[in-house]
Amino acid sequence: MQLALITVVAFVCQWASWRIKLPAILPLLLSGLLLGSVAGLIQPKQLFGDLLLPGVSLAVSIILFEGALTLRFSEIRGLEKTVRRLVTWGALITWGVVTLSAWGLLNLPLELALLFGALVVVTGPTVIVPLLRSVRPKASVARLLRWEGIVIDPLGAILAVLAYELVVATGQQGALLHGLWLFFQAIAVGAAMGGAVALALSALLSRHLVPEYLRSFLVLSSVIGSFVLSNSISEESGLVTVTVAGIVMANRKGVRTDDILHFKENLSVMLISVLFIVLAARLEMEQLLSLGATALLVLAIIQLVARPLSVWVATLGSSLNWREKALLAWIAPRGIVAAAVSALFAQRLEENGVAGAELLVPLTFMVIIGTVALQSVTARPLARLLKVAEPGPRGFLIIGANPVARAIGQTLSQNNFPVILTDSSWESIRTARMEGLPTFYGNPVSSHADQYLDLVGYGKLLGLSPRRELNTMATMRYRLEFGEPNVYSLPWQSEKEEKHDVAAHHRGATLFGPDMTYARLASLLSQGADIRKTRITEEFDFKAYLAVENRQVWPLFAVDSKDRIHVFTSESQPEPRAGWSVIGLIKEEQSAEENGDQAS
Repeated sequence: MQLALITVVAFVCQWASWRIKLPAILPLLLSGLLLGSVAGLIQPKQLFGDLLLPGVSLAVSIILFEGALTLRFSEIRGLEKTVRRLVTWGALITWGVVTLSAWGLLNLPLELALLFGALVVVTGPTVIVPLLRSVRPKASVARLLRWEGIVIDPLGAILAVLAYELVVATGQQGALLHGLWLFFQAIAVGAAMGGAVALALSALLSRHLVPEYLRSFLVLSSVIGSFVLSNSISEESGLVTVTVAGIVMANRKGVRTDDILHFKENLSVMLISVLFIVLAARLEMEQLLSLGATALLVLAIIQLVARPLSVWVATLGSSLNWREKALLAWIAPRGIVAAAVSALFAQRLEENGVAGAELLVPLTFMVIIGTVALQSVTARPLARLLKVAEPGPRGFLIIGANPVARAIGQTLSQNNFPVILTDSSWESIRTARMEGLPTFYGNPVSSHADQYLDLVGYGKLLGLSPRRELNTMATMRYRLEFGEPNVYSLPWQSEKEEKHDVAAHHRGATLFGPDMTYARLASLLSQGADIRKTRITEEFDFKAYLAVENRQVWPLFAVDSKDRIHVFTSESQPEPRAGWSVIGLIKEEQSAEENGDQAS
């Protein structure tokens, strides 16, 4: 019953967060608290016993590896130094400020304050991505936050190991040197093993030595095995191992990781959801409430002093302007790694009888809940106020990477309207990439797309897939995100009976006209029709454009004098005026003389 309850509540929280466009961690944490400490319906210690913390550790390794697989060096060219500073000097500054505030305000022993500071250094990739989707900051800020959130997690965990060694070795000679040795040893072991695992996996996958249906299983087992082996050599080096392995694989040429990500998307979403509920259920509400106003003051220092100071140091000399730096200084939610590692070390310290160890978990969860709640509500308005949010979206999310979608996508891209083509057919995606079109390999309505499909700057959807059901699902999925007037799909031959047809409000506006089905568009393109942009003037108006002899014209889009694009649909026909341009599908007709010459 407890397992079933956790699973059902986890789904409801994820669905609710999608509806209200807030990171799922907040409803997950609150549900865990209510079901655990308040109602007593979930009791993780009794339910999982000794398997709880090992299970949490393995789950975190899988989540971090998946996040690292999305990090490509090409995304941060020119900002590499800023990323390095954020995860080094920035982390050390945050650690120092939090340690001093916890030591001075909460009266924690210095060693325990050091451990608490190390735990809350890490930001959370599991909450960064959903937050970025709702905030939609400029690409530079979004990429920096995503890179920082994933790379800093293993480093923060190793800092926690260093602080933990100082706590348990208090008063012993050479404790600091021993802790530093463990710190650098963990980084070295993790980096070496992660690189080796990535190279071995890349060789196996690129040479097709493993059948297709076992590729994802191979990677998953390798991640778990290397994580445990690395930890057995050097404590907490396993997180470095899986992060390095993911980054190396993501940036290796000739290694296709899209299908691996597609496999792990549902697994990661489930793991994240279950972890937050289970870890929050272990927390005693009385401990959280007993922290008092002083703990809130520490939270304010983390948000208003530690983060801005670390960002200021990390961005010195960078190309970021003060507005981008300000938003970067505001967004730093804590996530699953902070929660998991705090639970692990708190249990160890309590077993060793360390005074004050019982405060470690509630303090960490207070920071997690506080940062997520505050930044979820305020980040978007702040981005707009600072004018760091992306301007009005003018890009097109195109469902399909087939010949029709590629032809329309090329034309839109050439006219400075960004496009991204999505498809589950690798052949279609590969062809689109060879033509220089941005793509997303996967189902556009999957959980993986929710997490990794970067839609910053995109505001319209074109359902150009020959699969009617996929177009319909996509228009239903993105209608709330883009707005009902901005989702379109191709028409289909009407069913004889209404009960077999898709409802109009589900399929969006009908693209280009009631007869412009996918089959007809594909046929016209194969017969030599092409897509052209034509300028409308006082002398050559829209009627003249449609009436040119010896050609057939099907207008697709109109671009007005302010460079805004309008879509021709069955429900709405733009009226291009002088100064506008029309993008249309044009098929030249041969004259009678030309037909005669060809016949002879």
